[in-house]
Amino acid sequence: MKGVSESLAGRADIIELETLSLAEIRGAHPRTDLETAIVRGGFPELHVNPEINAAAFYNSYLATYLERDVRSLAKVGSLRDFERFLRACALRSANLLNKADLARDVGIAPSTANEWLSVLVASGQIVLLEPWLSNRTKSIVKSPKLYLADTGLLCALLNIRSDQDLGLSPAAGAVWETFVFAQLRHRERRAGRAGNLFFWRDRTREVDFVVDLAGRVELFEAKWTELPTSRDAVNLAFVRDIVGTSRVAGGGIICRARNSFPLDQGLRVVSISDLA
Repeated sequence: MKGVSESLAGRADIIELETLSLAEIRGAHPRTDLETAIVRGGFPELHVNPEINAAAFYNSYLATYLERDVRSLAKVGSLRDFERFLRACALRSANLLNKADLARDVGIAPSTANEWLSVLVASGQIVLLEPWLSNRTKSIVKSPKLYLADTGLLCALLNIRSDQDLGLSPAAGAVWETFVFAQLRHRERRAGRAGNLFFWRDRTREVDFVVDLAGRVELFEAKWTELPTSRDAVNLAFVRDIVGTSRVAGGGIICRARNSFPLDQGLRVVSISDLA
């Protein structure tokens, strides 16, 4: 964009391309396991050529991104500190953004952390999810949640190299929530509804994702489990009652269940495959 001399106002359409969704990956390779898709990520080259070593691919990707793209986007004095900052962001994927905390852990100034975060957002490495606000109810939390854009890169930064590593990782829940967020972004973009994804949170409860449908909403929770219970839907039921049942168009618990099925209190378990 910096290299374009004219404004192109009214003559250009800016399209943001995500990495491949689960549906797109399985469209090319129908037998792809869910966990494999999460760990390998959505970069097309990894699925065009399954023989590529994913760990080596992401190491090269990071080296190229840090050496070339970052230097062109911002004046980063220490690439080593910037890489540590990126890894610190990975550790916080699916959590509330706390810039002061990030800056302190990496050992940089808060203003530097703010600038580097802007670089990561502008270059598509990170996505910030804003809290949902409405006339009837509003999230008490004002800070956005931070997500890595692609779970393959996230797993590489967390040293998760295989399906087995993912299953044993204490970060499995956060990785899953990051993956679900990516699938929801794909779904909303396909429907022409980009920009209507949010989360809801007060002092004690949180609903991972709120889809605002111009007056009605969908409510979703992301759970790593394969067999959720009604206890996993407590927050969904709580927010549904606050918003009003008539305003809730759908939603449920998005998990690793093979098939979707109804749950108690009119809520549903949603298979990630059905969502895709």
